[in-house]
Amino acid sequence: MDEVRSNNNVVYRCHYHVVWCPKYRRKVIDGKVDERLKEIIREVCAERNAPIEAIETMPDHVHLLVVVDPQYGIHRLVKQIKGRSSRLLRQEFPHLKSRMPTLWTNSYFVATTGGATLEAVKRYVENQRNM
Repeated sequence: MDEVRSNNNVVYRCHYHVVWCPKYRRKVIDGKVDERLKEIIREVCAERNAPIEAIETMPDHVHLLVVVDPQYGIHRLVKQIKGRSSRLLRQEFPHLKSRMPTLWTNSYFVATTGGATLEAVKRYVENQRNM
């Protein structure tokens, strides 16, 4: 999905690779938590018209390759994903409340895909489990 997108006054092609971790890098993303987390991420991205190119979770971190309107901003999208997923996952899975004070760290990694081809980054994210 390497298409050029636009809103009222900006034409863009902004692909971002985002990685974030649970607090203390705890290995809590598995099974039902993993499934529900991906569902929440998809919901937030759909609401914000931010198409997901690839998504993969590991027990201790999340990889997301997403297209974001530069006027909305990657920071706002990540903040919304982390906020909603933290609240909902901690409500639905009580063991996440007892193991850590918050679900996510405050930080995250983000990079544009300009340094590598989009396909190379997409393959990297999709093959996380095989590494």
